[in-house]
Amino acid sequence: MTQFSIDPFTSAVELAAAIRRKEVSPVEVADSYLRRMDALDPRLNAYCHRADHDVRKAAAAAADAVVRAASPADLPAFHGVPLPVKDYLDVAGWPTTYGSAGADPTPATASAPVVRRFTQAGFVLLGKTTLSEFGSVSFTESEALGITRNPWDPDRSPGGSSSGAGAAVASGMAPIAHAADGGGSTRVPASCNGLVGLKPTRGLVTEATVVCEGMATDGVLTRTVADTAAALDVLARHDPAAWWSPPTPQRALADALTEAPPTGLRIGMLVEPPIAGMSVDKACLAAVDTTLRALEDVGHHVVDVPLPLPPTDELIAAFMTIWNVAAAGMPLADPDRVEPHNRIQREAARAVDSWTYAEAAQRTQRLSRRIVEAFVGSFDVLVSPTMACLPPPIGFWHTGGGDDPMTPVRESYPLAVFTSLFNVTGQPAISLPLHHDAATNLPVGVQLVAAPWREDLLLQVSRTLELALPWANRRPPVG
Repeated sequence: MTQFSIDPFTSAVELAAAIRRKEVSPVEVADSYLRRMDALDPRLNAYCHRADHDVRKAAAAAADAVVRAASPADLPAFHGVPLPVKDYLDVAGWPTTYGSAGADPTPATASAPVVRRFTQAGFVLLGKTTLSEFGSVSFTESEALGITRNPWDPDRSPGGSSSGAGAAVASGMAPIAHAADGGGSTRVPASCNGLVGLKPTRGLVTEATVVCEGMATDGVLTRTVADTAAALDVLARHDPAAWWSPPTPQRALADALTEAPPTGLRIGMLVEPPIAGMSVDKACLAAVDTTLRALEDVGHHVVDVPLPLPPTDELIAAFMTIWNVAAAGMPLADPDRVEPHNRIQREAARAVDSWTYAEAAQRTQRLSRRIVEAFVGSFDVLVSPTMACLPPPIGFWHTGGGDDPMTPVRESYPLAVFTSLFNVTGQPAISLPLHHDAATNLPVGVQLVAAPWREDLLLQVSRTLELALPWANRRPPVG
């Protein structure tokens, strides 16, 4: 069937269109990515579960559906496109490790709601990708899953906790990948790997339960803004069984990209880390400067108004009281094999009574309200570094930490210091690969943030920047 050259860096939207036009078969596409996984993953360790037989079976069924379809319009949006799932969501018939050696290895009996939305959209599930244990730190170097490496420099981290997702898409082992973000776990790997990663508004994408008061949410890692918009259209569906679920948006986010871009927006900036005393790498600051100039060039206005942030201690306390319970409900076969920092956080969570937790949640909501009210009154879009540092070397978290088991958490702060704030506020935030550091040949992400429920505006501005500062032709050395 092949009339379409399978470039592993082809966007998911373009790949789906080629499948609908019968220029390439879903079987050919799946086999192409499985071969790349064979070639590249021994070096990068992006995948922790492969089920190639299941992949080929699903791809064959997708190919049959193309033949049977009366019209290409009858096929779902991403029919036949491969997509790996971060190994914290259940996929029926596959084990879920949550990145932990203590996990129950029994295969899941049913797929999670987000996974079902992916398959209903036509995706062929390609396997499962690595993450840090319970997604609790911004890198994957674990007893359970080993070390996941960055295709731009395998001696550096791809970030996390969606580490494998980032490495897989950046190296061309997947055209798009599921990711999830509770403190930056989609945006940090986007920055480290030169990808697009959007964290939606709190409650826009639902799962079986609300995690961390809605701070954690699902999404994707992609190479283009259009792929991100189209995938969010798949995920942002009204869920009548969920506690929090808005109506399905009346206008597709992908359609917003076809409209004339907005002009005259108020652009704020945040370059001082929300945690006092932390420095920001000069490449990350240069990335923000480049972005602000590009936005001014198309008619937007940079406003010099500070975002009112709470004191560092208040911010960390508000976040960590809730974050400590993130692993609640994850089934473990052997809790003694949980990593030391997560054991401490689990014990800290158990030591907090329900009254104290409720008070912490209320304090966090009040803190969030102050920030969002000030944001809406001053800005349309805020620009910040995605991270305060470049992708760190493998093993960086050992440096100077001694035997303190909480070192991995503290050493993650420079990676997530700008992102985690907007998990607290629940605002939509996206990382774009708008800068490349010539000295290290590493990508540098820039974070854009909008008001709640303004994913449309965020994606429109992102598309403007994608055209002004294109990144599509960048390829990592491993890939």
